[in-house]
Amino acid sequence: MVTRGLYVGRFQPFHLGHLEATKEVLKEVDELVIVIGSAQYSHNLSNPFTAGERLVMIRRALQEASVDLARIWIVPVPDVHLHMLWVSAVEGYTPRFNVVYSNEPLTRRLFMEAGYKVKGIRFFQRDLYTSTLVREKMLKGENWTTMVPKSVAEFISEIDGVNRLRDLNRTDRI
Repeated sequence: MVTRGLYVGRFQPFHLGHLEATKEVLKEVDELVIVIGSAQYSHNLSNPFTAGERLVMIRRALQEASVDLARIWIVPVPDVHLHMLWVSAVEGYTPRFNVVYSNEPLTRRLFMEAGYKVKGIRFFQRDLYTSTLVREKMLKGENWTTMVPKSVAEFISEIDGVNRLRDLNRTDRI
C-alpha cells in the first residue's frame, strides 16, 4: 500500500523552511500531496501570489533540490469557511492520503477529528524562515532572496512580484 502524506500551506511564497519540511516528510511517505491553501486569494498583502504562481514556485524549488516529482502531487484548494466542511473539501480536491503533516492547530484538530493520523513537522530555523518575514523584507527593500530557493527568487523576479507587493501596500493612491 502506498503511504501518501498531505502537507497544507499557503506558500506565500515557498521558502527554504517549506523545502526542508517537504524533504523531511518525504523520508516517511512514498508520495506527498502538497495542498496550496487559500487558492482563491491573490493580489493582497497576505496572499500576493496566485495559486498558479505558487504551484510554479513549488515545482521549480523541488526540481532545483532534485526531489523526485513523480512522488509529488501539488493541488490548489480554495478555502471553505465552514470548518465542518473543510476536510471534506480537501478530500474532494486531492488524491487519497493516509497521514497529515501540519503544525497549524486548527488544521491538526480538524483532520484528527476526521479520523486521520496527524504528525507535526520539524521546524527549520522558524525564526528565519516564514513567508510573513519574506514579504516584510520585500516591502522594506531588504535581502529576502537568501530565504527562498534560488529558483523561487528568480520566478518572483520574472513576475515582478516585489513590485506587485509594494503596489498593493501603497497608501498614496488618489
